[in-house]
Amino acid sequence: MVRTRTRKSGSTGRFGPRYGATIRKRIRAIEKTAKADHRCPRCRKYTLRKESLGIWKCRKCGHAFAGGAWQPITEGGKRSSRITKQLAEQAQES
Repeated sequence: MVRTRTRKSGSTGRFGPRYGATIRKRIRAIEKTAKADHRCPRCRKYTLRKESLGIWKCRKCGHAFAGGAWQPITEGGKRSSRITKQLAEQAQES
């Protein structure tokens, strides 16, 4: 029986000693982020799952959208939506 995880190496235990410790640590961090519970922006439930690379879909409401490769909303996406909201508010005030 092949053990896929160990306490120390987590999800990257499947690689064994291959590829080096630093790369395995990076992969472990990415996989932990991708597999974590994410909140749906529409229904606010923690039922969001990654369908494929950059495609996220809520299991409850069915809302699907394009996001980041490993997390649904990236830092750049947050920044751009904040700027868009500010510009919209400035346009309404003028």
